[in-house]
Amino acid sequence: MSRAGDSGLAGSSADLVTVAQALHWLDIGPFYAEVERVLSPGGVLAVWSYANQLLGDDALDARLNSFYTEVVGPYWPAERRHVEAGYRTLPFPYGELETPAFVMEERWTLPQLLGYLGTWSATQRFREVEGYDPVAQLAGELAVSWGDPATVRLIRWPLSLRVGRKES
Repeated sequence: MSRAGDSGLAGSSADLVTVAQALHWLDIGPFYAEVERVLSPGGVLAVWSYANQLLGDDALDARLNSFYTEVVGPYWPAERRHVEAGYRTLPFPYGELETPAFVMEERWTLPQLLGYLGTWSATQRFREVEGYDPVAQLAGELAVSWGDPATVRLIRWPLSLRVGRKES
């Protein structure tokens, strides 16, 4: 295991460097210096994050957004703002390439969605500070619009990409 600013890779040995939903946690100066060192001429740096999930149901999406912003919102780390901005608030070392729109998709039951929401760092911090699990209350609220908890629904996460090529 190595740090992002000291990968141990040989210089100019990588054609692609990627960071998925983690750029906001890196010490960005040393990381970009390491990218410059290991990326071959013409190589690509691609970073991405994903936005909040969308279920395509106004009532469910509104309740999930309220949970994200109002219930656990105060418990998100400050760095979360960079994810919400699609990493546009962070510097980027290369001229950016145009990319198509991408979306992650998954099909989940209500218990699977609730399990995912329980993994959020803000949800975990809420539990530590407040002493109870806010997902339990949300489960009942979502069940009204979800219907049978075993019903499988399509969930989509829009991706934000920043992609650039190192000059030759």
